[in-house]
Amino acid sequence: MATQVRHPIWLPALKTPGAHTFAILYAVESFARASVSSVIPIQIYDILRDEQAVSLVYTGVAFAGISVTLFMPLLIERFARRWVYTAGVAGLILGALLFLTPWLWSQMAGMLCRVMGASALSITLNLYIMDHIRKTQFIRAESMRMAWSTFAWTGGPTLGVALYVNYGILAAQAVPIVTGLLLLCLFWFFRLGDNPMIRPGTTRPASPLANIGRFLRQPRLRLAWLIAFGRSCFWTTLFVYAPILMVSTGQGELAGGLVVSAANALLFSALIWGWAGRRFGARNTMSFAFFATAAMLVAAGIAGEAAPIAAAAFLLLAAFFCIALDALGSTAFMRSVHVWERARMTAVYRTYLDLSELLPPLVYSVTLAFFGLGSVFVTLGLFVATCGVVTFVYLPKKM
Repeated sequence: MATQVRHPIWLPALKTPGAHTFAILYAVESFARASVSSVIPIQIYDILRDEQAVSLVYTGVAFAGISVTLFMPLLIERFARRWVYTAGVAGLILGALLFLTPWLWSQMAGMLCRVMGASALSITLNLYIMDHIRKTQFIRAESMRMAWSTFAWTGGPTLGVALYVNYGILAAQAVPIVTGLLLLCLFWFFRLGDNPMIRPGTTRPASPLANIGRFLRQPRLRLAWLIAFGRSCFWTTLFVYAPILMVSTGQGELAGGLVVSAANALLFSALIWGWAGRRFGARNTMSFAFFATAAMLVAAGIAGEAAPIAAAAFLLLAAFFCIALDALGSTAFMRSVHVWERARMTAVYRTYLDLSELLPPLVYSVTLAFFGLGSVFVTLGLFVATCGVVTFVYLPKKM
């Protein structure tokens, strides 16, 4: 029959996918995305020559990204998960090819392809992790995954900009294309299997609105989303407002880039926070991380434009503590979601990423109308502290 395939004898000898498998896939995927993360806004600005117009483009793509994320379960339930993952890689590659063109519409199409690809990869990889990693090993696996992505998010943006400036757009966009092909080869080499409980095409998929309603009716999923949203708001704020602080106070663009790169370099500490989570419990560690991050943010806000170097130091300390939430935060979701609705709930859960890019700038636009740039970090610090209180009160002690 056409469905019967004779595999080479060495394939069955592959080890069962484990924490290292997903750490490798995530590290390669991260490099494919990080390498042009700083190049894309430069390309868009070169076309529009207007900062506000660039912001509007990113806002429009972010709104589209939320819709794509919410509809992703329809694809996962209709097709085998491995094909959705493959389509996600293809989205990253197609996006890079579109960025080689000089038109605004094609640049926006490339951004949307990247969003669609990242959404498909994030959701399917999380589903694979929940299938192959025992609940008791989630903390170890997630901390390892974050640590292995350190190089990608530290060196990737710098490499992409250097290639773009010195060798042009083709050299910069060649990196995600080549890395995407490598990721595709690795994925099929590891031969990750689908969860038999998720059968494509056997039931009528629920609508995105129904999925949102189901998600909101589960307190633990709401809490997991808040934890993820809180930490994502920190990184969004750091990437945007730390460079602005450095430039506006005369420290220079290089200083702003160094702050962001140094914060990303601290991702290796995810292994330390993974150990702390296993030793002291996820609830205690995450609550402490929220409160410590909030304290450093408030200190950075107070230092603000009067003492930008001190503010940068406090922001780096905040990043160190926030990495604990990167290493441990997703375990709250993975341990709470029901097996039979993982695909649908994972899609809703991932909206924290899109909303963290939309909501904080709207709030900051209000505070900046009355106060200085330091108010951004103070405002975020108060919200992060609130997340810490909610986490300590409502997250189960044995989580």
